[in-house]
Amino acid sequence: MDPKHFENIKSQIGFYGLWCGSCIVGNGTLKELTKRYEGLIKGYGVDEWGAKDFNSKEFMKGLASIQNLPMCPGCLKSGGNNECKIRPCASKKKISDCNECNEPTACKNLEALQKVRTGALGVGMLIKTGKGGQPQLKEKWTDEIRNKFPYCVIDIARTEK
Repeated sequence: MDPKHFENIKSQIGFYGLWCGSCIVGNGTLKELTKRYEGLIKGYGVDEWGAKDFNSKEFMKGLASIQNLPMCPGCLKSGGNNECKIRPCASKKKISDCNECNEPTACKNLEALQKVRTGALGVGMLIKTGKGGQPQLKEKWTDEIRNKFPYCVIDIARTEK
């Protein structure tokens, strides 16, 4: 486990208002969980006695593929979706995220914004919803995420305080 992943992205709130520290791809949780599943499946011999319709070789191949995904550096460091419509808009307006925009009702990317935020909330990501307050939110959210994933890389970051 490598706490550097979380340390790299915990200070970023992306242009959509999503906190990168709550993203399991960027904070290292996804890699850690796939390693744990792999160990459990091998350790318990699920491939030998498991459900007959369970293809453990393909499942293990999928877990290996997930573990080989590059760590996302966070939206503010060119990570995330390459087709992001919000990044160029926020950059042009020189705002940190959509919550800081003074023209929310005229937003041409409102549908994309709502779709991303709805999906992010659905998987448990944390989202900034008002103006300002980023430092306080990041500190509060770091404590929340450590409690949410106590057995993953976030836990190591806690012990290093």
